[in-house]
Amino acid sequence: MTNFSVHNEILKGQVTLITRPEAQQSSLRTAIERHGGEWLSLPLLRIVPLTGSDLQAARQHVQDLDNYDVLVFVSLNAASLGADLIADLWPQLPVQQSIIAIGKSTATLVADLLACEVICPEAGSDSEAVLAIPELQQLADKRIAIFRGQGGRELLADTLRERGARVDYIEVYRREQVQHDAVDVEAFVTPDKIDAITVHSGESLQTLAGLLGAACKSILTIPIVVPSMRVAKQAEQSGFKQVVSAHGADDASMIKALERIHSNAD
Repeated sequence: MTNFSVHNEILKGQVTLITRPEAQQSSLRTAIERHGGEWLSLPLLRIVPLTGSDLQAARQHVQDLDNYDVLVFVSLNAASLGADLIADLWPQLPVQQSIIAIGKSTATLVADLLACEVICPEAGSDSEAVLAIPELQQLADKRIAIFRGQGGRELLADTLRERGARVDYIEVYRREQVQHDAVDVEAFVTPDKIDAITVHSGESLQTLAGLLGAACKSILTIPIVVPSMRVAKQAEQSGFKQVVSAHGADDASMIKALERIHSNAD
């Protein structure tokens, strides 16, 4: 299945189902292969860049980028599409802004695309982790722009407003569910074919849980890797029996969690 050189075989014999959007699976696929494992793909969501009036609303905010004290990027998609929009309107970033990213992969991408220093929590890749950093504690009269997709959790913005900040969303994409036939999924995702499942967000987990139905109960016995304790609780509430928090959505965190599952299975 792979032409990549294997660095070690810690995942040898393990087949992992990757559920994140198709365009974002490449690096995790490669990481799994390099550790001797195999993967199958079942993308649950697709990322659609905004157009028309929705995009124009984002452009208007970015035109006023120098009015913000803090920019927050919540995901890889927010980083890539947000950076494209910024580069189109600002040849050089405004000075004296704090740039913050949720998750190490997102921080790396923002730093590369915008050639700037990026603040990222050392532990955790969710809103709770970002809200704990020192730069977001004293926010009276600060203006903050959050680059994200349409919809999603309100915890980050609500808490920043409670701390005195003025917060705007700059929404640059939307998520769409990928349609799958439940019968096909049941035949495809079975404990004798899949050793672990990776889920990168609460929304993906919700989509997977909605797809299962009563006919797919055996899937709930497959170990599932999630990015945070919050999503772990969701997985447990959805009926999954073996839930492992990777404490991060980046590839390295996911691989470590898969290694733990594989070691326990031996």
